Amino acid sequence: MRSIGKINNLGKKNLSDSVTREDIGEDGHDQRIDNFLFKRFRGVPKSHIYQLLRSGQIRVNSKRISASYRLQLNDSVRIPPIRQGEKSITQHAVMKFVTFDILFQDEALLIINKPAGMAVHGGSGVSFGVIEQLRAQYSNWKFLELVHRLDRETSGILLLAKKRSALTELHRQIREGKIQKFYLTLVSGKWEDSHRSVKLPLHKYVTTMGERRVAVVSDKNGHAKAIPAHTIFRLKKSWESFSLLEAELKTGRTHQIRVHLAHLGFPIIGDDKYGDFVLNKQTARKSQGAYLQRMFLHAYKIVITHPLSGERLQLEAPLAKDLKEFINGLDKP
Repeated sequence: MRSIGKINNLGKKNLSDSVTREDIGEDGHDQRIDNFLFKRFRGVPKSHIYQLLRSGQIRVNSKRISASYRLQLNDSVRIPPIRQGEKSITQHAVMKFVTFDILFQDEALLIINKPAGMAVHGGSGVSFGVIEQLRAQYSNWKFLELVHRLDRETSGILLLAKKRSALTELHRQIREGKIQKFYLTLVSGKWEDSHRSVKLPLHKYVTTMGERRVAVVSDKNGHAKAIPAHTIFRLKKSWESFSLLEAELKTGRTHQIRVHLAHLGFPIIGDDKYGDFVLNKQTARKSQGAYLQRMFLHAYKIVITHPLSGERLQLEAPLAKDLKEFINGLDKP
């Protein structure tokens, strides 16, 4: 891995005082002009970008355009001098870079095994996440976007697209249910069924404390906020008070696996939103033979069709060390 200093030098944009022009290639095709500029000038306030668009200082093919204009192949974008603030220039200097386990990489895709405890993107009190780090590391890449997301405490397979055409195709596969995602999770309780298909609609809400949550609702009475959610659970192994399950997502709703299992009375070990909080404290104690200090949820397998070649890919990410050790501890007498 390159040093932070070298990455900073590659990542900086030393803009001149003159007008520049940029021709749009495949990676910029069909992208909104405002989004294109936000990514091109990450440290510049969005309000300033919009002001430049409204005043006509940013033009496409010598014509004024609105912020919603979608760029086309070979468009010529006129860009006036734009200066980034000092905060944006020094932002990467405070990053503590993580080494990612790369499961697959080619000209269109980057697939990694995301560690637990790291957000996939910045926001909500997190200054940077996986996508920000990778963009800083590989600042010479023209395009890099998340294909999907994982919760901060969830480890495992994360897909990123290195071409806009790949991103568009993978999003189509997700919408049409053609990507298969499998998770491993450890729950409280003894699960009896070898296979169970769970179809429980969900809805999002905000608590009185302003926290976002998801709950199972009944759609029998036409609940306006009910969104269909389908998970298939398979029993992998069980102990007296715990069960290891494989969860296959048939839909991809927010917190779907966590909420379905909590509703069924089998909360995920370590889940700080929907879990058994007393049990979570017990399993986190280092005095026990087996202890776990985070949520046991791991995206361990995915099956996709390569967005360019059409080849069927199946990838697996091994369990993290802390999850393995906790299971090994349960096997001890």
